Amino acid sequence: MTELEQYIHSYFGVNQTNLTQIASLFKATQLKKGDFFLKTNQTCNQLSFIKSGLLRIYVNAEQKEITQWISSKGYFVTDLSSMVFDTPARWNIQALTDTELYTINKTDYNKIGTLVPQWHQIEKLFITKCFTILEDRVFTHLSMTADERYQLFFENNKELFNQVPLQYIASMLGMTPETFSRIRKKSIH
Repeated sequence: MTELEQYIHSYFGVNQTNLTQIASLFKATQLKKGDFFLKTNQTCNQLSFIKSGLLRIYVNAEQKEITQWISSKGYFVTDLSSMVFDTPARWNIQALTDTELYTINKTDYNKIGTLVPQWHQIEKLFITKCFTILEDRVFTHLSMTADERYQLFFENNKELFNQVPLQYIASMLGMTPETFSRIRKKSIH
């Protein structure tokens, strides 16, 4: 089982025959640090799995950037709404480091349902998993203090604190850089 097949299996739970068929539709691609995977108002026509590197998902809003997420190895990345509904992307997705991806274009992605008859049920479970992660993020923002959000994120993402500018993490956690700095200073790591 290839690395990509292992990733697909862990996310979708498909058998080896289907894994090989699906994996064959993905192509190895690379982004250099600073390159864009997607820019706001473009239509997203690809889905990628991060083999290595970091991608920042953000939007420019009224003279500031708001980071929605930082994706790392083991995550899929796309602007789902844009890819599914052919609408302009709301997000910029930019490489923070040199990044290796496995990428499938929309046309090939749409072929998976023909290759794997049970794909629509599998895809539904995957999208449900993604939605649940989003619900958890919203719940965290609504129910936790800034200190609690910081601690939870730090415990689950320690490596990011040494790899990305801290203002991106602050933005992702819904904090000003000043609040983030204050919380960071009083936290003992």
